[in-house]
Amino acid sequence: MESKIEILSTIKVEYSNDLYKIVDTLNRTLKEKDIMFGLALDKENQEKAIFTIYKT
Repeated sequence: MESKIEILSTIKVEYSNDLYKIVDTLNRTLKEKDIMFGLALDKENQEKAIFTIYKT
């Protein structure tokens, strides 16, 4: 069985220390709907974060 992950949306936002809490809550709440969320620091600007929504 092949696992395919599709990017639904990506947005760049101002980084905040608590952003990971939102991503964690979304992942816990919506994992049964085959939706996953990611958060990464922008490599070019450490004050920005890249928030991504995936369909799994």
